Amino acid sequence: MIAIFTVGLAPVVALMSFFYLKDEYQEPIPLIIRCFLLGSVLVFPIMFVQHAFVKEGFVLNSFLESFLQIALLEEFLKWFIFMFSMYHHEEFDDHYDGIVYATAISLGFASVENILFLLTNGIEYGFSRAIFPVSSHALFGVIMGYYIGKAKTRESRTKYNLWLAFFIPFLLHGIYNYILQTVTTNWLYYLIPFMIVLWMFGLHRMKVANQPNLN
Repeated sequence: MIAIFTVGLAPVVALMSFFYLKDEYQEPIPLIIRCFLLGSVLVFPIMFVQHAFVKEGFVLNSFLESFLQIALLEEFLKWFIFMFSMYHHEEFDDHYDGIVYATAISLGFASVENILFLLTNGIEYGFSRAIFPVSSHALFGVIMGYYIGKAKTRESRTKYNLWLAFFIPFLLHGIYNYILQTVTTNWLYYLIPFMIVLWMFGLHRMKVANQPNLN
């Protein structure tokens, strides 16, 4: 049990530390923990709703499952939690802050999801889970936080940036899951390029958020 928790949480801690330490003006640790915990408790209502979708037969194909049951539900609730808990907080006063808090929410969600998966399927999946689902959740959080931070720190196009903060992670998450749902053999040929592009996009958003004159 301890080994599963260690393997499940190690990539989460590593990724959160990486994104946190890139912040020029680092945010209070208690707020990071708060966001992380809010993200972690999202797993359970989402699991309930997703189970209900399956039992009621609302999801009829891989496209709807990937984009509606998984991506829409998860990314909207992460976006909503951020807007409800952090958007108007006094500590959220810099573009990059959005990345830190959104990533904490996403990694909170990913940590519980990862541990539950490893408990069910075995610790041998720890490495692949770290490379793909945990990292992808972190990067969806980076992208969400970039656009929320942009909305908070710029006077123009606020609603548009808040919309992008939800829509782009939703779209990318849907594509990620659709690859997993539909490609049964050689899926790494599709998923590895997707993850490379996702990392490049996320790292570029981080760089821009840390350079106010360019955002």
